[in-house]
Amino acid sequence: MGEPGSQYFEVEPASASTPAAVRLDLPDLSLALTTDRGVFSAGGVDAGTKYLLLEAPSPPATGTFVDLGCGYGPIACTLATRAPGATVWAVDVNRRALDLCRLNASALGLENVRVAGADEVPDDLMVDLLWSNPPIRIGKSALQELLAGWLGRLRPGGRAVLVVQKHLGSDSLQRWLADAGWECERIGSRTGYRLLAVRAA
Repeated sequence: MGEPGSQYFEVEPASASTPAAVRLDLPDLSLALTTDRGVFSAGGVDAGTKYLLLEAPSPPATGTFVDLGCGYGPIACTLATRAPGATVWAVDVNRRALDLCRLNASALGLENVRVAGADEVPDDLMVDLLWSNPPIRIGKSALQELLAGWLGRLRPGGRAVLVVQKHLGSDSLQRWLADAGWECERIGSRTGYRLLAVRAA
């Protein structure tokens, strides 16, 4: 999380920059990542993010992928490593997070990562796969608007995988997604987190 008084979903974090190094260790890869204050889970890869990276179905070999709310890039960099033939868009509103994600992708030699602010994504971009630990703390209505916009970009046959803490409303989010017309299935549950797979109905 960001510093007190500073939220990770702010465009310009108020907290002073203090870069640090973290590691992401998964069965198939290990990544060294630079993080900083004022971005999501600056002290280490968030438990929900790691659960998503461990348990989500393997990505296809090619396609257009999105890491929505990319932070410093653990999801985007993992997707890009696992699917070097894909193009991975790493999207966030936090400019410090975007700079860090760009730095991490470059340091790892991941030329298939495109880092962009939400307003920099082409209007006609269509998506084969979206992975996200969505920013629940932006509020219910803002989150629903955000997800509806991005889920509306899924190609026929495309899917999204979301990880959400149970106590932050994963079950109500699943109900809302179904009521809004998406096929939504719980594909995993562990230590207070739900893993949701979403497809266009």
